[in-house]
Amino acid sequence: MSFRIGTGFDVHRLKPGDGLFLGGYFIKEAMSLIGHSDADVILHALTDALLGALGERDIGFYFSDKESINYRRDSRDFVTFAINKMNENGYKIENIDVVVICEKPKINTYHAEILKSLATILNVELSQIGLKGKTTEKLGFTGREEGIAVQCVLLLSRK
Repeated sequence: MSFRIGTGFDVHRLKPGDGLFLGGYFIKEAMSLIGHSDADVILHALTDALLGALGERDIGFYFSDKESINYRRDSRDFVTFAINKMNENGYKIENIDVVVICEKPKINTYHAEILKSLATILNVELSQIGLKGKTTEKLGFTGREEGIAVQCVLLLSRK
């Protein structure tokens, strides 16, 4: 059996707003993420992890922020693109581990909803996804609530 490991990382700045997308799930909060697309930092890190596992270029290569077609684009499109590449290459997802680094919103508050959204987008079982929220104990840009960072690692296997 052939296995491939991918890692992804993404960061987006926060601003006052009316909500944000995390893992395809909209969270009604007094903040929004800044980005050319919908700035779903989880889906961006996940896309890069998928592409990396396949030996492909990064998300920015395929979905440049210089192209107007990507303005306010739904980040599920990016994941779908990567999933299609995965399928074309004969791989499937074994498991995914996602770490969301922020002070707010509290990930545990939305854990079940984000997990369900990710499972639906990826067409995998809930048990195949690990999702954790971590703080930086008020240190750095995430500690000052200036942004959200996400780390993602995944394992693919040959179908």
